[in-house]
Amino acid sequence: MQAFLKGGTVQSTRPQKDKAAGGPSTEKKAKAIPWVEKYRPKCVDDVAFQEEVVAVLKKSLEGADLPNLLFYGPPGTGKTSTILAAARELYGPELYRQRVLELNASDERGIQVVREKVKNFAQLTVAGTRKDGKSCPPFKIIILDEADSMTAPAQAALRRTMEKESRTTRFCLICNYISRIIEPLTSRCSKFRFKPLANQIQEERLLDICEKENLKYTKESIAALVKVSDGDLRKAITFLQSAARLNVDKEITESAVTEIAGNMVDEGYAATQILSQLHESIIEQDLNDKQKSAITEKMAVVGKCLSDGADEYLQMLSLCSVIMQEASQNN
Repeated sequence: MQAFLKGGTVQSTRPQKDKAAGGPSTEKKAKAIPWVEKYRPKCVDDVAFQEEVVAVLKKSLEGADLPNLLFYGPPGTGKTSTILAAARELYGPELYRQRVLELNASDERGIQVVREKVKNFAQLTVAGTRKDGKSCPPFKIIILDEADSMTAPAQAALRRTMEKESRTTRFCLICNYISRIIEPLTSRCSKFRFKPLANQIQEERLLDICEKENLKYTKESIAALVKVSDGDLRKAITFLQSAARLNVDKEITESAVTEIAGNMVDEGYAATQILSQLHESIIEQDLNDKQKSAITEKMAVVGKCLSDGADEYLQMLSLCSVIMQEASQNN
């Protein structure tokens, strides 16, 4: 260490360099945070558009008691943000890390993890007071994000843990498809459906972010963001940040948003996104009801296959063949 720091010039100039760079470096760190995280709701009241869920959670927070929860609905509607905000309000910043276990889809969540990691965390007992003197509930929260990707045996093992550790632990399961959660789990949870966000709510949030980030934008660009996100606020904020980075010191236009959103598999865009855009286009096309029903029925089948992990390219080819067959009947 001494050898590394040897030489008066290094030691004398280093503190001055740090001081001089202190301001900009902290600003850089602040800017490096993705806007999705930067503007994530900090308390339950900040959650947009999910009035029923917020009302129930607020009552639960007042009584310092929670049932086991099951949040389901489309992505980007605030499921994870809501439970994280509720946990922060319950435990405060100090106890939050000790009392909350969050497992995402990126973690291994087979039966072994449920038997070991989840079970061990659930068995720990906790006190009912915080370091700041305020009371907090004497239970922990385990958040299982994207629980619909858990195997059936793992879900069955979780059911037993949920039952045995009800005095010391509350579970919050988060998923897009409630049909993939086994019945014994759903019957032990209070179920809340998260709705896709209304256009006006999305506009308000996007305009608020634009104001805080000092962005130049047009009304058409905000409308385009709302349209391409399809009720997914996380996607809208991500597109907004991408547009802002690509158009530094320039006005964000509708064409810039459309270019970022994209709609082609060859360019690496998601097939589910293409599906939603095709759906809008088909509805507006000059086809009869029988043709539209045949195409949209095929779209439903393709959507299910894609959610089950089918090959995107083949599914798009399959759908396009049906569209061509139906469209050719007009000629």
